Amino acid sequence: MSHIAVTQAGFYRLDLMETNSVDITAQLFALQDKAYADFQSKLLPNIPREAIIGVRTPDLRKLAKQICKTPAAQEFVQTLPHRYFDENQLHAFILSEEKDFNTCLAEMEQFLPHVDNWATCDQLSPRCFKKHTTELIPLIRRWMKSRHTYTIRFGMGTLMRYFLDEAFKPEYPEWVAAIRSDKYYIRMMQAWFFATALAKQWDATLPYLEQHRLNSWTHNKTIQKAIESFRISDEQKTLLKNLRILPNRV
Repeated sequence: MSHIAVTQAGFYRLDLMETNSVDITAQLFALQDKAYADFQSKLLPNIPREAIIGVRTPDLRKLAKQICKTPAAQEFVQTLPHRYFDENQLHAFILSEEKDFNTCLAEMEQFLPHVDNWATCDQLSPRCFKKHTTELIPLIRRWMKSRHTYTIRFGMGTLMRYFLDEAFKPEYPEWVAAIRSDKYYIRMMQAWFFATALAKQWDATLPYLEQHRLNSWTHNKTIQKAIESFRISDEQKTLLKNLRILPNRV
């Protein structure tokens, strides 16, 4: 029996004590925006259009906050793999709400092998990670050595998010530069990492470009993203432009 009811606004109202994972999926369909789904499909070329419901991010965040502490959410995050992209997105937001580090980590390890797109990967940002950066370092190293594209990307993204400020160490860019892959979404995160590192740790990062320590595509993409950044000075941008690898050298 379903434990949801349609409100006048067209949303489902969930009985949080009785709702199950099936009801949660029904709630996602109640929030569906088909035009938005069409738009998302263009940004997610590896995800079939029929796997995208079309729920906007603010609605997903709101739903995650509403259900994150309920038995329904626990059932939902244990029900893997999900069928829909939006279910993966909701799963990411639920994990991001988890306050207990050990619980979050256990659920994260279960979920990461099922992450199949850049958007869900990049939405994974558990709040509890901020207070456990010491424990994160060996986990990041392991994630970055995975054979799974989005686990590697998640590892790099976590390193970028928490370890380019006060916690920065010179070996961290070394770890990212050492990754060898022809996968677009891995290389793109490498470029994002180094562009962000240029903004935050210029002196330690610039040699990676001056010495051509990245593959040519990632090298040029790093420069492109850095030049687009408001955190890079005009003088720095001029220097970076002169470090571009010309097409005949790529």
